[in-house]
Amino acid sequence: MEHVTEGSWESLPVPLHPRVLGVLRELRFPYMTPVQVPSPPGEAGPPRGGQSATIPLFLKNKDVAAEAVTGSGKTLAFVIPILEILLRREEKLKKRQVGAIIITPTRELAVQIDEVLSHFTKPFPQFSQILWIGGRNPGEDVARFKEHGGNIVVATPGRLEDMFRRRAEGLDLASCVRSLDVLVLDEADRLLDMGFEASINTILEFLPKQRRTGLFSATQTQEVESLVRAGLRNPVRISVKEKGATASSSQKTPSRLQNHYMVCKADEKFNQLVHFLRNHKQEKHLVFFSTCACVEYYGKALEALVRGVEIMCLHGKMKHKRNKIFMGFRKLQSGVLVCTDVMARGIDIPEVDWVLQYDPPSSASAFVHRCGRTARIGHGGSALVFLLPMEESYVSFLAINQKCPLQEMVLQQPTADLLPKLRAMALADRAVFEKGVRAFVSHIQAYAKHECSLIFRLKDLDFAALARGFALLRMPRMPELRGRQFPDFVPVDIDTDTIPFKDKIREKQRQKLLEQQRRGKTENGGRRKFMKNKAWSKQKAKKERKRRSEKRRREEGSDIDNEDMEELLSDTRLLKKLKKGKITEEEFEKGLLARRPIKTAADLGISDVEEDC
Repeated sequence: MEHVTEGSWESLPVPLHPRVLGVLRELRFPYMTPVQVPSPPGEAGPPRGGQSATIPLFLKNKDVAAEAVTGSGKTLAFVIPILEILLRREEKLKKRQVGAIIITPTRELAVQIDEVLSHFTKPFPQFSQILWIGGRNPGEDVARFKEHGGNIVVATPGRLEDMFRRRAEGLDLASCVRSLDVLVLDEADRLLDMGFEASINTILEFLPKQRRTGLFSATQTQEVESLVRAGLRNPVRISVKEKGATASSSQKTPSRLQNHYMVCKADEKFNQLVHFLRNHKQEKHLVFFSTCACVEYYGKALEALVRGVEIMCLHGKMKHKRNKIFMGFRKLQSGVLVCTDVMARGIDIPEVDWVLQYDPPSSASAFVHRCGRTARIGHGGSALVFLLPMEESYVSFLAINQKCPLQEMVLQQPTADLLPKLRAMALADRAVFEKGVRAFVSHIQAYAKHECSLIFRLKDLDFAALARGFALLRMPRMPELRGRQFPDFVPVDIDTDTIPFKDKIREKQRQKLLEQQRRGKTENGGRRKFMKNKAWSKQKAKKERKRRSEKRRREEGSDIDNEDMEELLSDTRLLKKLKKGKITEEEFEKGLLARRPIKTAADLGISDVEEDC
């Protein structure tokens, strides 16, 4: 009898298909990870295993709600059961029959899952898979499904909902999913955080009730609990905890993660970031910012000031470049990816050494997910968050609320102040100047919406130091700054309208627009000419329309003489009496005729001939 090693895939109570085991060996996963080893016999409490528990439960017609620490290998926990369930079907799937659907919140995570899935479907040519995500032509997706089919669909919620509604293009997806066996919602809490709840509910209405459903997430929020109750039948709850003496029973970050924080002023933060990256050029970094505008601005700055390092930028407002950038960064041995929280969930980028959080995220759970991009599946990794002096109590908050202890990193001494260089870049290129203003405004707006408002208080923010940290040339006009004075901020003594674009085509267009505006003012005696889509022009046009309307009403009202007005009022009084039943219709008509004596032609001022006619 062949000896089975404890913790190996062969030790599962439900045997896996030999080809599935072959793929696991090819991918160098001969054993289940430590956090997924089954609880020893007789041990009390819920099962500790992730894949080890999920696979048998899925195969026994159980719905599963799994909470697993980030980086624990949740993808295999549902990819393997999907293959096993479809292989065990009595009736084989036809080309356009959908047997499994995997829904995930972001394109990057969907691409990653599709890539992992392709390794497992390769030995099984009878199964086809298809990827439906935003940023692609939906018409091409429909044509691809018609031609090649899609037994396993990996999709983002918006695109999948759109596919259900495309019946006019000859795609009746509702009928294709009648044979559905498995539905998986990956990063379920994030699906709801990003506002996909309506789309998820719409999709669930199309799906058959007799199916197996799995919810996978690193955190179980109240919204996920509601979804569990609505979409799962008697689910088995699985909570995967870190195994080992150093891991707390409720720790939400990997045990091999070294978590650090650094306290520095707002105008010191950028220098500290550049200094850190220059000293770690041979490593791979993710740098998180709070907004897309901050990614655009600081990404441009880092490209110029951190030489010899590949700098890439990725955020949610990118349409067609996102996948190319994501795949390109995954292949790098070292480099920096400047990004927003679109990269915080479920993304598995090989060998990320450091996760740097330039801005603390809007929620504590997002902090955990950001850190989880490193130290994945047993590997080591480090994370660092930059905090302002007024935000230092956030460290205690994370330790209590998220069971995430942090160690302080000593403030470094940069060789030079780089903010003057960044300011010089803004003076030389209008694109940099405008990006900086947008980044500053978006950062303040995001700060005002922070979940932990007792620590991140907008009124305590040092706006002058923050503006210096963004290397602004002047303070922008925005509601949050109205009525405030900033003696510690010295604006550049220059007319910012004269700053040109470095891109000659953009500058030529700007000059052309400025010339049109100047010509318009000249033609209107110095007054601004109406310009489409300009707020001040729309307001002016609205006031002008209102003035003309009032003038027209006055002119029309002057034509009504006193006699006509009295007649109108009398008719109104008669009508009210009729409605209240005080007079009959006959009396009403008599009253009208009595008040309107028949006028002769002479009274009306017309000739006899006209009267005869």
